[in-house]
Amino acid sequence: MSLLETARAVREHAYAPYSRFKVGAAIRAESGAVYAGCNVENVAYPQGTCAEAGAIAAMVAGGDTRIAEVCVIADSPNPVPPCGGCRQKLREFAGGDVRVTMATTDGKTLVMTMDQLLPGAFAASHMERR
Repeated sequence: MSLLETARAVREHAYAPYSRFKVGAAIRAESGAVYAGCNVENVAYPQGTCAEAGAIAAMVAGGDTRIAEVCVIADSPNPVPPCGGCRQKLREFAGGDVRVTMATTDGKTLVMTMDQLLPGAFAASHMERR
């Protein structure tokens, strides 16, 4: 199953009774393993979780910590990028050259790198003291 097919399948499990905006995400770790996540809303906004955050949590729980590729899908007229918080979460585990494919349920796609999605990202290197 491709990364897009995985994201599309997990999107169907999203819990989005309030926004009705289901999102699926799939991550391929550098190990080759694929991890998926979907958004999970909560009536007490903003206590829900994004699909990308769920996929990252599954990856870390699976023992991987480096992202090789990302795919996100939503039912939208245009490909939807990860929110700002998820861009930072993805960047924690992904290099700047990692490809992020954003897709719609009707087949439109847009591919960008992490550096394009989050230029000037805050990184662990900013925490180092000399």
